[in-house]
Amino acid sequence: MAVYTDVSEGELEAFLRHYPVGSLLSYKGIAEGTENSNFLLHTTGGTYILTLYEKRVERADLPFFLGLMDHLAKKGISCPLPVHRQGGEMIGELAGRPAVIITFLEGMWLRRPRAAHCREVGRALAALHLAGADFTMTRPNALAIDGWRKLWDGCRERADEVEPGLAAEVDADFALFARDWPKDLPCGIIHADLFPDNVFFLGEKLSGLIDFYFACNDFYAYDLATCLNAWCFEKDFSFNLTKGAALLEGYQGVRQLSQAEKAALPMLARGSALRFMLTRLYDWLNGPGGDLVIKRDPTEYIRRMRFHRAIRSPSEYGLQ
Repeated sequence: MAVYTDVSEGELEAFLRHYPVGSLLSYKGIAEGTENSNFLLHTTGGTYILTLYEKRVERADLPFFLGLMDHLAKKGISCPLPVHRQGGEMIGELAGRPAVIITFLEGMWLRRPRAAHCREVGRALAALHLAGADFTMTRPNALAIDGWRKLWDGCRERADEVEPGLAAEVDADFALFARDWPKDLPCGIIHADLFPDNVFFLGEKLSGLIDFYFACNDFYAYDLATCLNAWCFEKDFSFNLTKGAALLEGYQGVRQLSQAEKAALPMLARGSALRFMLTRLYDWLNGPGGDLVIKRDPTEYIRRMRFHRAIRSPSEYGLQ
């Protein structure tokens, strides 16, 4: 979440008249994140999140994202629900941007997750994969390998400004993925961005999942590999084997991985690390500035990429 587009009080009040949420009491921008403009709304009807979709989110994709949230909620996954306008539509327009209001989810994201939290995340991810299996809409992963290449084209010339030799390092990774990227693994709906700031807890209990705007169809094990990257590394860039084992145990307690998925984990984790390094690198070099926009340093994902290159067995992630 972030704020790229400012919204005046008058504009917002006029927008809210089309929704059954009551009158505006207060609103403020949410600074965290990098993709859309988000505001916390307090109205006479309750608390909500307002999202304005910026350039990376295609309006044509919004029915998929919003429909998925509805579907998952009906299957028992705790996630926000889009609020329908008076005419039944979910998508409006505000400040020249497509915009929606979604329900507010109680809880907070964890700055220092422990192994027990990682186990809960594994369970929740597997439950999401199973719940999405009969969702009828599909969306290709726009940030699969072809999408990574487009990002790389936009920042390759300046990559060595971040770390000398990075351009050659990433070029070699792309050559490897072109040859060895897994094929024919179990696939379906994935979250694709289940970082700690997209998972809420109330105490020790996971209370819900948010931010489905990268959700798509891809390998389930790729989603799991992304969670290994997001949840199981420490501030000093070291991999926490206890957290990795807990995450994988939680996942397999709900959905068992196939042998092919287990064998593919190192390659998928390496690719996932490259994907998030590239989006951070691109924004670091090309993104807008401003006090309400937080740029994420690509360095930590450069370190993850190098860690995964040295992995020889999925057991090194804690897989039993």
